[in-house]
Amino acid sequence: MAGLTAAALAAVGFLAYQASATAPADLRSGAKATGSPSPSASAAPSAPGAPGKPADDALALPPGSGSGERVVYALADRRVWLVDESGKVIRTFPVMPSAVSPAPGTYAVTSRSGTVRGSDGVQVEHVVRFATVEGVTVGFSAAVDGSMSSPDPTRRTGGVRMARADGDALWTFATVDAKVVVVP
Repeated sequence: MAGLTAAALAAVGFLAYQASATAPADLRSGAKATGSPSPSASAAPSAPGAPGKPADDALALPPGSGSGERVVYALADRRVWLVDESGKVIRTFPVMPSAVSPAPGTYAVTSRSGTVRGSDGVQVEHVVRFATVEGVTVGFSAAVDGSMSSPDPTRRTGGVRMARADGDALWTFATVDAKVVVVP
């Protein structure tokens, strides 16, 4: 009986984590949807790689991430934000970075593919390509099997992986020529 209870609690915790990653920004952290910290936000920095971001606003849009409609990809935070033309975050979610990452800067979606085999051999869907680094194409995708494992550091791959539901949202949002802003 204790084993069933533990399994049920683990499942509920996992589902709560997934739900929190897709909730609107103002419901997750008490922040305005534009990424502004709430009045009660702490001045302490959040996790390493996110200097200056309040600890209780870790999912807020990173400063210096541009304006207008865009996809924001924070390398250190391992997170993507989909931002509408008014600057409102419409979705944010965690990603698994590729072995090869683009330099911080502004890019545009160059091509998309519905389903392909990734450079790591995994079948992926909703591929949204936006950069090339030393001959390696970098793009967002979701593994058809739902996996988000760490990339093999010995292989030069460019697939930034996400959950399938997040891949669906990004696919709908980021058409060819859409702006992608990469921040440290």
